[in-house]
Amino acid sequence: MTTDAERTLPLMTPPEFRPEAFTDADAAVARLEELYDAGIDFLLARFAEVVAGQPPQARYRAFYPEIRVVTRSYALTDSRLAYGHVAGPGTYATTVTRPGLFRHYLRQQIALLMENHRVPVVIGVSATPIPLHFAVAARGEVTVPQDGVLDFALRDVFDVPDLVTTGDEIVNDMEVKHPDGSTPLALFTAQRIDYSLARLSHYTATSAAHFQNHVLFTNYQFYMDEFEAYARAQLADPDSDYTALVGAGDVEITEPDAPLPAPEKAPQMPTYHLKRARGAGVTLVNIGVGPSNAKTATDHIAVLRPHAWIMVGHCAGLRNSQSLGDFVLAHAYLREDHVLDDDLPVWVPIPALAEIQIALQEAVAELSHLEGFDVKRIMRTGTVATIDNRNWELRDQSGPVHRLSLSRAIALDMESATIAANGYRFRVPYGTLLCVSDKPLHGELKLPGMATDFYRTQVSRHLQIGIRATEKLREMPLERIHSRKLRSFEEKAFL
Repeated sequence: MTTDAERTLPLMTPPEFRPEAFTDADAAVARLEELYDAGIDFLLARFAEVVAGQPPQARYRAFYPEIRVVTRSYALTDSRLAYGHVAGPGTYATTVTRPGLFRHYLRQQIALLMENHRVPVVIGVSATPIPLHFAVAARGEVTVPQDGVLDFALRDVFDVPDLVTTGDEIVNDMEVKHPDGSTPLALFTAQRIDYSLARLSHYTATSAAHFQNHVLFTNYQFYMDEFEAYARAQLADPDSDYTALVGAGDVEITEPDAPLPAPEKAPQMPTYHLKRARGAGVTLVNIGVGPSNAKTATDHIAVLRPHAWIMVGHCAGLRNSQSLGDFVLAHAYLREDHVLDDDLPVWVPIPALAEIQIALQEAVAELSHLEGFDVKRIMRTGTVATIDNRNWELRDQSGPVHRLSLSRAIALDMESATIAANGYRFRVPYGTLLCVSDKPLHGELKLPGMATDFYRTQVSRHLQIGIRATEKLREMPLERIHSRKLRSFEEKAFL
């Protein structure tokens, strides 16, 4: 609906850039950055003027840049690749935000399109406005005042975030066509990415630029303490490829003894980034307890297009043959978390991904100094059940225990199936390696004394196994890790 202000204020936009075809990926990304920066500069300059007291002279609007490609051939591309090509002839487009942050990713995806279809890509300005709040977040130089502070209604002068156009319809495999008839080229629109980048900063107290390509999730602070100790040891090792450790508040250290002060206000999801060149390091996120947190974290990290994420938390062992401290490698998931029911029906199978499974199993063998059949002494593979009731033991156990037995589950937690299912939904390779911390069906409950001894002896090894698995994945070609099992019938071209 058009407001009174929109009827009276003329529309002012940045200077027009005509669409241009590119056959060089680097040049195409450079143009994306030029268009995006011009739009952000325009919005921030106009915003600074009105905040300084200058009455708005127009409705100010800038637009996200856009990648567009047209194909006219059904010629088959390399069938081994899960990404880098479109399903058939047509016009495909996607809006782009923060091209500087995604520079390497965009260059890679554009180059694959050019190589596989032998067509140029067209870079231009889209018809999608950049919300002021996201423009401000991109630079971090100013903040948007709350409603009532300015003497005019902000949304009368600038575009603001619109959740109506910021959803997961594309990743949820719904039939999506842009207003101009083009088909989505990527899984996420610019607005959806900007929304998640802002949420990530809020939840983790670290900038998206620090996230690494391999992400570990945990559900206990003990792992964060061990990760910091491990990271400092890596920084002290002259042969290590890790270059820095980043904590809350974007505090970055490169020396092993440098202070890493705790923030005044702890973030909801404490996060560390052990950095390596070109994002090849490891990020560890403490998502806390529960499937809702697991969904929240993965909903937003997914827009960064990580190469893999792995859960390395604690679980309840369900078999009498298990001991505290044993490992569980999930080969299947029983989903009773419910937080994804509206996005991914429970009848959708969540397959194990061979490359992730092998990396985790080999890492367990290496760190435990066991081989072959002997690895089974400390690790079982099988179904992990994820529930949304932490105190399920206090209810009548006959129903839940019967379902767990029918599923052949070997472990129970509150996060793993959610993380795996969202990995499947977002086409992010996933895996789970849990550590048995209690056995509620056999009277071994989590008690303070038991927990202290368990954490002291097992957390460090478990975490190092997770890190070692990411290092193994890093050594694999990217096209091997990103499995075709995660792609739908008419998949989007971008990874």
